[in-house]
Amino acid sequence: MKTLAPLLQYLPDWRAPDVLTRGTWLILASTMCFGLAPIFGKLAYRAGVEPFTLVSLRTVLAAAVLWAFYLVFWRSAIPIDWRALPACIGMGLSNGFGSLLYYTGLARIDASLGQLLYTLYPLWVFIFLSAAGHRVSRLALLRLTVALAGVYLLTAVGGGPLDWLGIMLMISAGALYGWMLVLGQWALADLDSRSVTLYVLTAQAGVVFAAQVVSGAPLAPATTDGWTVTVLLALIPTALARLLLFAGLSYLGGVQASLLGVAELVVALVVAFLWLGERLAPWQVVGAGLVIASVLLSGRESHLETSWEELLREGRWRELE
Repeated sequence: MKTLAPLLQYLPDWRAPDVLTRGTWLILASTMCFGLAPIFGKLAYRAGVEPFTLVSLRTVLAAAVLWAFYLVFWRSAIPIDWRALPACIGMGLSNGFGSLLYYTGLARIDASLGQLLYTLYPLWVFIFLSAAGHRVSRLALLRLTVALAGVYLLTAVGGGPLDWLGIMLMISAGALYGWMLVLGQWALADLDSRSVTLYVLTAQAGVVFAAQVVSGAPLAPATTDGWTVTVLLALIPTALARLLLFAGLSYLGGVQASLLGVAELVVALVVAFLWLGERLAPWQVVGAGLVIASVLLSGRESHLETSWEELLREGRWRELE
């Protein structure tokens, strides 16, 4: 079973021709959840939560929630082929270190600049896939160009001195997330995405908890507000978002999923406008339109490209495109 069957029954079966697929719906839902991460992160810092404490506690809580849910409702998804564990652990290590870099960088630089740098992870996906012999379509390049133009318009704000350490942390976090997407495409070829999600997040929890202990960061927030934001971060952008992401990767490849992910910037900015009182300038609205246009092009591309997973299973490497 490669999808979240109990949840997909509530997903609309209709598809706008050449625009949206079921995989697109799943990734977009995941994107909406991920878009809340920087909002909750900034709120947690306002409540006095330290970065390593925030990352560790939200990941450990999310992993515990998933294990409890699986034991009650998805017990059949817990067993996994031991040969798949190294890939799951590798994905967890990548995302674990990436989340540490992301939230540490978020504490040092403006959210707008940080999201711009992190949302460049599609570039890293292109680099990794190209190194593996995957030829990227012209339409995918067009989508990436449109998306990055939109990202620039959305986030090109403010001035002042730059924190180069924070910038490098965000760029590195994006690179690790891009690698996780590529590795996920390989790992999901013959596995239940529910199983992958469980073991990837468990490995990630081990990485960030060890980092918290070594760094000497507090084990828990000191305030009620800090606990509230941390729990929300654990449930929505961490647990639910990953379930939807891995389910979507069963339909779409790493390239398509990474390009759809830039739409999380739109979600973050809209929520910041409604919740934090931030205002969008007219040129930022134009940028949001470009990102949305890139998302809508994904359905067109899914009908033009051959499934990479199918070619991998059949050993047809020379036909990768």
